[in-house]
Amino acid sequence: MSREGQQVSLYDTTLRDGTQGEGFQLSGLDKLRIAHRLDEFGADYIEGGWPGSNPKDVEFFKAAADEQWNHARIAAFGSTRRHDLAVEDDPQVKLLIDAATPVITIFGKSWKLHVTEVLKTTPEENFSMIQDTVRYLGEAGREVIYDAEHFFDGYKDDHEHAMQTLEAAAEGGAKCLVLCDTNGGTMPDEIGAICTAVKERVPGVPFGIHTHDDCGVGVANAIAAVDVGAVQVQGTVNGYGERTGNCNMTSVIPILQLKRGIEVVNDLTKLKELSLFVDEVSNNSPHNRAPFVGRTAFSHKGGMHVNAVQKVAHSYEHIRPGEVGNSQIILVSELSGQSNILMKAEEIGLPLAKGSEEAKAVLAKVKEREKEGYSYEAAGGSLELLIRRETGKHVTRWALREYQCNFRHYRDGHNPVCEATVNMEVEGIAEHTASEGHGVVNALDKALRQALMRHFPAIQGVSLIDYKVRILDGHAATAARTRVQIVHTDGERTWGTVGVSDSIIEASWIALTEGIDLFLQREG
Repeated sequence: MSREGQQVSLYDTTLRDGTQGEGFQLSGLDKLRIAHRLDEFGADYIEGGWPGSNPKDVEFFKAAADEQWNHARIAAFGSTRRHDLAVEDDPQVKLLIDAATPVITIFGKSWKLHVTEVLKTTPEENFSMIQDTVRYLGEAGREVIYDAEHFFDGYKDDHEHAMQTLEAAAEGGAKCLVLCDTNGGTMPDEIGAICTAVKERVPGVPFGIHTHDDCGVGVANAIAAVDVGAVQVQGTVNGYGERTGNCNMTSVIPILQLKRGIEVVNDLTKLKELSLFVDEVSNNSPHNRAPFVGRTAFSHKGGMHVNAVQKVAHSYEHIRPGEVGNSQIILVSELSGQSNILMKAEEIGLPLAKGSEEAKAVLAKVKEREKEGYSYEAAGGSLELLIRRETGKHVTRWALREYQCNFRHYRDGHNPVCEATVNMEVEGIAEHTASEGHGVVNALDKALRQALMRHFPAIQGVSLIDYKVRILDGHAATAARTRVQIVHTDGERTWGTVGVSDSIIEASWIALTEGIDLFLQREG
């Protein structure tokens, strides 16, 4: 269904609604950095927070007033006046004015239950609270957006009362009536029907949509509203927000632009970059399986699938990954066919001929190693080494004789000491080194580097940045087989390696040495 030509504005509430999500926290500087990135990306409105609710929001609005915004309009968020105060006497309304933003968004009660049982007032007074506040803020020269809180639940409970709250906001001069599925329990077909009823009842004011994802249909609900005429979509980057989160902007934006033909941003290829930026600033791990922007959104593992996308990419990809700044990933596992191996080998610069003995040998080795517990999905470095070894493109740099690890615990309160020794031959020269470290892996890493450093000084620029352990057969308890994954970087590239053994120390040693070995293979 194309809606080409329809205008839809993006209202981002990551800095306000998003921060209500568990584990999502931002400093005042963080909020400014994200706001500028949203402005560059093309958000039409950026909701900065609730003035006066906390010092960080106060700091943000003071700073935002002095910043240059090229596209977006900054919005302050607040409530209608209290039922026992005149609008000009309400301190919360005054703080909204003092925030000095061009846009003010206020919410009001749509559900009669909240009016009578929470606010303890009458429906008539609630209508006045909405109308008075919208008019007062509009007369102060602000663009006023009205968020109809709990609108869909309120409509289903008493549709006449819910509609009258919208009429009050419209009479007060609201520029947009945003219908909020605050509890996240409404279904897409209900959204479409109720939004259509609103459009017919209040035809003079455009309406928008604000959805939550409690039923997993936050994005679908937003699209359902746009399909019947919504002109504004509210949401958060990566879907952050209270409970299960808000409508995810990184999903709804490409759907609007690529599936509905509604241009909402100029450069959609910056979408994944924006997603990762917000995760990084908020200190959250990216959601690998996120639609469009996730690391695995365009990954292929099954042999038949890989064979197909090798010939025609869109046979198993609904869009071109580059359209949203993402890329195709070919995974290698026990499910792989020869096409996986061929494409992966091509990707790392070690092309194999289809049907060749080398390709068959690599595939057989992968399947054999996966049976032992290896996994190459996040360990492309170890896969590259496997290909190099099976195709004769691996140069042996050293030979291990033995390594030992000792952990000394003192009864006198002295800190425990872990020591590792490595005995190896490096390019024909015997090396025997020892080092202390903060644990076994750190000690082994130091001892290995000492043995290699004078032969290969370039490894000084390589550092270990991630270390993960997984128990493969927990029922075996302390005798369980262990898989260790390690990630190294040289400042420009990162690569993962994997080791598997009944001993966690040996698994760590395998992954550790493979990481250094791959660097040296690439350096020649």
